[in-house]
Amino acid sequence: MLSQKTIDIVKSTAPVLEVHGVAITSAFYKNLFNAHPELLNIFNHANQAKGRQQTALANAVYAAAVHIDNLAAIIPAVKQIGQKHVSLGIKPEHYPIVGEHLLGAIKEVLGDAATDDIINAWAEAYGVIANAFIGIEEEMYVAAESKEGGWRFFKDFVIADKVKESENITSFYLKPADESAVPTYEPGQFITIRVSIPGEKYLLNRQYSLSKAAESETFRISVKKEDENNPEGKVSVHLHNNVSVGDTVELTAPAGEFVLDPEKTTPATFLSGGVGITPMMSMFETIAKNQSNRPVSFIYSARNENLHPFDKDIRALMEAMDDAKYVSLYSDSDEFISKDVLKDYARIDGDVYVCGPVGFMEAMINHLLELGYSNEQIHYEFFGPALQLELVEA
Repeated sequence: MLSQKTIDIVKSTAPVLEVHGVAITSAFYKNLFNAHPELLNIFNHANQAKGRQQTALANAVYAAAVHIDNLAAIIPAVKQIGQKHVSLGIKPEHYPIVGEHLLGAIKEVLGDAATDDIINAWAEAYGVIANAFIGIEEEMYVAAESKEGGWRFFKDFVIADKVKESENITSFYLKPADESAVPTYEPGQFITIRVSIPGEKYLLNRQYSLSKAAESETFRISVKKEDENNPEGKVSVHLHNNVSVGDTVELTAPAGEFVLDPEKTTPATFLSGGVGITPMMSMFETIAKNQSNRPVSFIYSARNENLHPFDKDIRALMEAMDDAKYVSLYSDSDEFISKDVLKDYARIDGDVYVCGPVGFMEAMINHLLELGYSNEQIHYEFFGPALQLELVEA
């Protein structure tokens, strides 16, 4: 438990953190990697280069300051971030390192304004928050490794097959190198793949949604090939160009909270753009195989037909379903998912799952809210660190 003095001091720093948060987290990451370059084997370099990780951490620190007198309010965020941590193999021994450099960055940016009382209060608060993360993440690790075929941290998988799904998306079927079973997972979850790329000093990690329903033989991820000159595309380009059937990669166990509730029987709508279709395929296939009478809508947007993956798979799954609606729209043909399209295809009496680029998600979620959907009905997933969406009031 935190003392009232500590709570008061930490809450008093919230306005300062709101203004200087990104400067603090930018200094934090710079100093952290200078002192511990080995941690660059864990962090996403592209997110660092674009400042997304710094912004996400600044938002999290600010939220901690605001809610320090009611830490239960941030437990959902802790669990969401914990899923990402578990998927990257974050360990308890990393937290003291992070704490040291976070406090150092606060002192560096705020200077004399960061009094001993403020630093000591934040040290105490960080210890409590870190212990919450460590405890929740340990529960996740235990749950993952207790499944048949489960494991903790990274495990070798072999590329069992490689299938081109569209002009820019290829699926990789992944089989445990030790020939163990593939553990079950929730529809919508993701794995982290870790690779060593020639010419790169550090290992590179990327998270990819599992793009088919769970079964015991293989995982499947479906990877969009990014521009070869884009720093964010290093792993995807490597997978497309250099990784072949029989090669070995490292994976973490499935994680993530953007998942289908398989116990529900109410209607479901899957609304996606571009490579955001991948978690939808896992969810849609799960319903098709296990709840074929459940009402479902699948709404998808791509630039054109050549960039549309899984069209035949979706249509084949629909044949066994009692009430499934499907529409795909191509922006190159001036077709877009409008409110009218959502009125015709989305299920107002059920849950809607949204995945795609940030701009796409903002537009779709705002359409849904304007059409009368509640926040509780709308579920969405980001690529990379969580960002703040600009949404209308429900």
